[in-house]
Amino acid sequence: MRKALVFGLCLITLMWAETAAADAYSDTIELFRNAGQSAEFFKNCYGYAVFPTVGKGGFILGGAHGKGRVYQQGKYVGDTSVTQVSLGFQAGGQAYSQIIFFEDASAFHQFTRGDYEFGADVSAVVITAAASARAGTTGATAGASGGRKDARTAGTYYKGMAVFTIVKGGAMYEASVAGQKFTYKPLGAKRTSANR
Repeated sequence: MRKALVFGLCLITLMWAETAAADAYSDTIELFRNAGQSAEFFKNCYGYAVFPTVGKGGFILGGAHGKGRVYQQGKYVGDTSVTQVSLGFQAGGQAYSQIIFFEDASAFHQFTRGDYEFGADVSAVVITAAASARAGTTGATAGASGGRKDARTAGTYYKGMAVFTIVKGGAMYEASVAGQKFTYKPLGAKRTSANR
């Protein structure tokens, strides 16, 4: 009886964790769908990778990490993770959501080969919208107003990809995505050395 109860509690906990994770992804996708021009990318993209929370912090030497999911033509096809190490003037901590849109199959396959890295020439449109409904932005060709749900942004594809981030909390001087490294694991695939 005790084993059955423990097993039942474990099963309920796992089911709750899966539901909470799924909700985090759907909530983040919905946030970007409602963030002005970033919504337009959903209409024409081949796929996207979404990261509900990327945690970033540092003082001179910094780092970031987050887990995400990859979607191909609207269908969840695999898991991804992002890591970043940076050196230079930076101080503080930050949490943000990030989405990477893939313009076509070529960009999608380049990302999902398992060991993709953003070069120094990649930048993100950063939407920062405070709970008080005041907003500011950083990043090339970006602007924002209102709250998270109604931010207006501008962005274009660069080498087949477009990156948007929404700051969730914290403050950090440096908000670059250059040097981010990604792993990818298709659904149902065993982890290989290329996916680690």
